[in-house]
Amino acid sequence: MNPLKLDCPRKEFSEAVGLAISASSVRTSLPILQNLKLEAGDGGLRVLGCDSEMWVERRVACMVNDPGAICVQARLLSELVSKLPEGDVQLKVLDDQHLLMQQGPSEYRMNTLEAEDFPEPPEYGGEGELSMPMGELRDAADSVLYAVSSDAHRPILTGVLFGYDGETLTLVATDTHRLAVRKLRKPGIKGSSISAVVPEKALKAIKSLPLGDEDVVTISFGNGRLGVDAGGARIVSQLLSGTYPNWERVVPSEFTRTWTVERDQLNEKVGRIMILARDNANRVKFKGQDDQIVISARSEERGDAKEEVHMVASNGEVEIAFNGRYVLDAIGAIKGDGVKIEMTESSRPAVFRPAEDDDSYFCVIMPMALA
Repeated sequence: MNPLKLDCPRKEFSEAVGLAISASSVRTSLPILQNLKLEAGDGGLRVLGCDSEMWVERRVACMVNDPGAICVQARLLSELVSKLPEGDVQLKVLDDQHLLMQQGPSEYRMNTLEAEDFPEPPEYGGEGELSMPMGELRDAADSVLYAVSSDAHRPILTGVLFGYDGETLTLVATDTHRLAVRKLRKPGIKGSSISAVVPEKALKAIKSLPLGDEDVVTISFGNGRLGVDAGGARIVSQLLSGTYPNWERVVPSEFTRTWTVERDQLNEKVGRIMILARDNANRVKFKGQDDQIVISARSEERGDAKEEVHMVASNGEVEIAFNGRYVLDAIGAIKGDGVKIEMTESSRPAVFRPAEDDDSYFCVIMPMALA
């Protein structure tokens, strides 16, 4: 489908390339997937990326002189267009092997591949939908994404579990060292029951859609895939296959000790302690003494550190160690002023949750050895 010739605004073109490239693949045996497909027609320019499991496309309004389609190297195009100044960019296929990008006296000739070989997005949907304001979805996703596993040997854990029972939408992520759970009361969403594991990459792409916080986004599920069509963009992704672990069994059913602290104070002091703790596998010790938590860390090469933070405790005399990075991630997802930490003993997992709201969000963290 050649030739292709068009003029489009650099900013909008760069944003489209930036979104579509989130689905392109660097490590692949298929060279075509290292490219973006540029397709010009009556509706403007369509920019499409694919890694064989996810498709991301963005449409750009522009002046099309000649319709056509071509594939161009994703990273190269992204780097070049992001560094051009503001103003219109001209794209023109010179032959079946080169695309010329011009802006004033600047010219870049890029190698291309045939567009017919680029895979198009498959069908999706039909089994359920989730609709909510984009700001709410971004906030919910951010509160659990930090706990997603990067272990390729357990691919089911490299995504976020979306569960909906007709009343409550629950997002879950775990890397087996910690478990993050976010619950949203959402009665009446279309689809009475949904259970799907959304790949981390797809959820991050959805978060980056060009939508304001008040704009409603709808995620459609079906055929082992999800799809979103909003803001002049579309995302289609395979869902992760397999059975997600029974995460509810990991959540302690009871606790005998609690610490309640100011979120900002805990965040500040653990953040400072981490300067030394990162030399010792991020190990940070927390010891309850009267109305204080003594926070400490040691580096064999650089020394040791101690901080104190005021707390309100119930049976709070206990010493326990955590990965300090995990603690910072957990409390970073808390929006309120206070943090409640629920425990039993130093060898058992602890639960971090907002002091003012015990149900909407919590993070379970496995302890580290005190030594």
